[in-house]
Amino acid sequence: MARSIHRAFLLTLALSLAAGTAAAQDRRQNEPGKFDFYVLSLSWLPTFCQAAAERAPGEKPPTECDAARSYPFVVHGLWPQYETGFPEFCQQPAPRLNGRVISSVLDLMPAPALIFNEWDRHGTCSGLSARAYFGTVRKARALVKIPDEYIEPTEEVAVAPAEIQDAFVRVNPGLNRSSIAISCDSKRLIEVRICVGKDMHFHDCQEVEQRSCRRDQIVMPPLRAQRSAAATP
Repeated sequence: MARSIHRAFLLTLALSLAAGTAAAQDRRQNEPGKFDFYVLSLSWLPTFCQAAAERAPGEKPPTECDAARSYPFVVHGLWPQYETGFPEFCQQPAPRLNGRVISSVLDLMPAPALIFNEWDRHGTCSGLSARAYFGTVRKARALVKIPDEYIEPTEEVAVAPAEIQDAFVRVNPGLNRSSIAISCDSKRLIEVRICVGKDMHFHDCQEVEQRSCRRDQIVMPPLRAQRSAAATP
């Protein structure tokens, strides 16, 4: 009997501690403005368009792949992060975006659907108004210089993920390997993710960097192929 009571006590204690931990996490989790830094996610658009064509051959390319807007890196998002984990959907329903805000950022995020999604999921966690949040997106993007060799490649580039990291570090003073991560699928570059503090300086982010692509080599589909796909009726 004593052993059973002891076990029941330990179980109750464990459940109580777990509940207390969850409550502590909930007080911080998804509270607008309560985060440590941002991740600026720059998508390699030719991969996105190529993957979309593979999933739905013959269908109209996504808006992002419109030939008139084709350029390799686009802003996928600016994501508030904790040192471990991240918030999302911090206001439900999210405050509505007006047309002027959407138009102001189309040169960086060339699809209204992408802008709406990023605001709902990530922007609402910034603690900023929509105008201020997308203004911060622009500031973060302006902070990052794209290496010359990745601005408008006309041939497929085969490269090690570490080489992409090094190229960005080389042309961005203050950026180091612990502030950047490379995202890939089974063969292609998907995104370059760069950690930026609220002060708009590069920020070390071990958890983000640890999820960087570990493949020996990946490819970067060329911009030319993206334009060709977008132009196909």
